[in-house]
Amino acid sequence: MKPKSKILIIAGSDSSGGAGIQADIKTVTSLGSYALTAITAITVQNTKGVKSVIPISPNEIKKQIIFSASDIRPDAIKIGMLHSHLVIKNVIYSLQKLNIKKVVLDPVMVAKGGTKLIDDNAIDFLKKKLIHQVNLVTPNIPEAEVLTGVKIKNKEDMIIAANKLINYGAKNVLIKGGHLKNKMVEDIFLSKSDFKIFYSPRHKTKNTHGTGCTLSSAITTFISCGKTIKKACGLGIKYVNSAILNNPKYGKGHGPVNHLVSMNINKRFK
Repeated sequence: MKPKSKILIIAGSDSSGGAGIQADIKTVTSLGSYALTAITAITVQNTKGVKSVIPISPNEIKKQIIFSASDIRPDAIKIGMLHSHLVIKNVIYSLQKLNIKKVVLDPVMVAKGGTKLIDDNAIDFLKKKLIHQVNLVTPNIPEAEVLTGVKIKNKEDMIIAANKLINYGAKNVLIKGGHLKNKMVEDIFLSKSDFKIFYSPRHKTKNTHGTGCTLSSAITTFISCGKTIKKACGLGIKYVNSAILNNPKYGKGHGPVNHLVSMNINKRFK
C-alpha cells in the first residue's frame, strides 16, 4: 500500500512506546501515511511513570526538522513536546523556513503520572509566539487551564477557555474533555466561525497512556489527506475511542492504547 500523505512529527520520545513520538509514528502508519520525525527529548519511562527527561539541543532539533523536510517534504506537521523557549524559538524558525500550511500543536505539558515536561518560560513563549502560527491547538483540560488561567470544572468552563485561546490568536481549538468525570466525554471544538461538541462514551479503563499524542497525530493525518479540520477532529476522536476500547492491557500502570485498531491483516501467519 502506498502512503496517502507524509507527516513530520516534532515531539519527545517515550521509551515505553505508548505515547510521544512512538505513538505518533504508530498512529500515522496505521492510518496509511508516512512519518518523518524530529525528536525534541528522550524520556526514560514506563506505564508507571517518568524516571528522567533528557532534552535534545534546540539547534539539533532545528537541523532534524529542516534536513529531513528538505528531502521528503511533508504534507502536514504535528508538534508535541517542546520543553523550553529556545526549542520553541527554533521550531518557529523551522516552520517559517518550510512554509508548511497544515500544522497541529498538541501542547504537551504534564505526563500521565504527573511529571512536568515543560518550564514556565516556555509556556509563556508558546502562548505569545507559537499558538497563532498553527492551524489547530489540542490541549487537554489541565493544559488548557495552564494556558488560559481558567479553572475548568464543566463544559461551560471548557468553552470559556477555548474562547481565550482564540483570543490569543489560535485559529482552531479542540479542548479534550477526558479529565472531567462525566458519563460521556465531551470534546469542545471552536473556531471564530464554528463550534461543535463531540460526544463519546467513557470507557472504564486505566489504559489511556498516549491518547493525546495519538489523537493529535490522527487529526494531522486526516487533515493531510484533505479533510477539513472539524471533520478530522471527529475522525480522530473515533479512532482514539476505538484504540482505547481495544487496548492490549500492557504494563502495570497506565497502559497504552491499541494503535493498530484501524489495520486489518487478512493473511494468516503460521
